[in-house]
Amino acid sequence: MNYLAHAWLARHSDDAILGALLGDFVFGQSGLEDWPTPVRAEIVRHRRIDRYTDDHPAVVAMRTRFGGLRRYAGIVLDVYFDHCLAQGWDRWNDAPLGAFTARIYRILEARRTELPGRLAALAPRMAAHDWLGSYARRESVDAAVRGISTRLSRNGDRLLACLDVLRADEDAAQATFETFFPELVRAAGAMLDAG
Repeated sequence: MNYLAHAWLARHSDDAILGALLGDFVFGQSGLEDWPTPVRAEIVRHRRIDRYTDDHPAVVAMRTRFGGLRRYAGIVLDVYFDHCLAQGWDRWNDAPLGAFTARIYRILEARRTELPGRLAALAPRMAAHDWLGSYARRESVDAAVRGISTRLSRNGDRLLACLDVLRADEDAAQATFETFFPELVRAAGAMLDAG
């Protein structure tokens, strides 16, 4: 899953949301030691959620539809699943999407001095352009993937090629989300209960 879904799955506390966002920026066991327990627990849960997502049969099946681009398909699907969540936000939430994304941006701003360099640099742009709220618009998926492709050390063109496959098979990607996401919500809840 991408930033919006990770943050939403951690909505029970601000520390948890921070940890969910840090999951892509804090590496290894030693990196965890720098964070208080609630943040650290959510970083670990982020990693478990990523593993669950990567191994989920519906997601695995969808990635195979990308053929030789399977390795990059997971990135595109993560972004697309955030789009699906944002587009169907009212189905999953009582509060508006804008209220939730504003909360995320407030958390990032309040904790800016603690953020790893890459996230500290990214957070103001994320808020200024409402990246997370913009996922409700389909064109934001393509824009996000184009941005990610420029940050890859190599094969950004292969990531971009995944967008053509996604456009051609978008109904299947949407169906994958519909199958997968409710199961992820239950699994993530169990991960939280298990500690």
